[in-house]
Amino acid sequence: MKYCDLHTHTTASDGSDSPGEVVRSAAESGLAAVAITDHDTVAGLPEALDTGESLGIEVLPGMELSVKIAHGTLHILGYLFDPDSSTLKEVLKRVQSARARRNPLILERLEKLGCPISYKELEEISRGGQIGRPHIARAMLNRGYVRSIGEAFARYLKKGAPAYVPKSILGPEEAIRTIHDAGGLAVLAHPVSLEFGTPEHLEELLVAWIDQGLDGIECYYSMHDREMVDLCLGLCRKYELVSTGGSDYHGKAKPQIHLGTGTGGLRVPYSCVEALKERKARQRD
Repeated sequence: MKYCDLHTHTTASDGSDSPGEVVRSAAESGLAAVAITDHDTVAGLPEALDTGESLGIEVLPGMELSVKIAHGTLHILGYLFDPDSSTLKEVLKRVQSARARRNPLILERLEKLGCPISYKELEEISRGGQIGRPHIARAMLNRGYVRSIGEAFARYLKKGAPAYVPKSILGPEEAIRTIHDAGGLAVLAHPVSLEFGTPEHLEELLVAWIDQGLDGIECYYSMHDREMVDLCLGLCRKYELVSTGGSDYHGKAKPQIHLGTGTGGLRVPYSCVEALKERKARQRD
């Protein structure tokens, strides 16, 4: 049986490994395919695709868009799109500008909390990629303000914490349309991060996004238990959606998450890649 990992992050956003390093690790792990899904950017795709071609491992173009909703956290994964789409580039430019405006506000709040950090530190940690909260958390760890990255998020950076600043500017419909306009497929990332009380509530949220063009659900995920996996797979069958999966690998930024296996028990079947390709072919026809 062949396996894949369709949710990974690199130094192009908030991961610690370069795109080439992630692809190389995927090949060494025996994965049949890997998708690079950096936050709100496609900057890492050329290196990843070139490395995949040289090593003989399939690399899927991907990205993860941060989406604005009233409650909870919503991310939409895009797959098999054209990275050179002018529409996509314009939207990403707008989203990245919002990210850039957010970081100084977080640093301002941290300074008032007695945890000053310079932007130069963040640039060194990000290695030229987009700067985000994981880089700020690592800088806090380096400075001795916290004992772990997890503590930095829990005490300062997570939603509702004193240094948190919202960043999402896209609504679900615009995020899905942006991916479709670039020729790709839109998949709901890690539904466990949504604030829903019952399976019926999750289904109610899902139906609204299906009406806006959602193509699939990330069913297999590092933080999904068996009950959550089964719930998501059932919703995919009911609404004829593609089921996908991935570890959400970030390297040292999330050391407990391993490429391909998540926290240890994750295995994403290669049939998820085949299902994505089949749905894309149907849409094209």
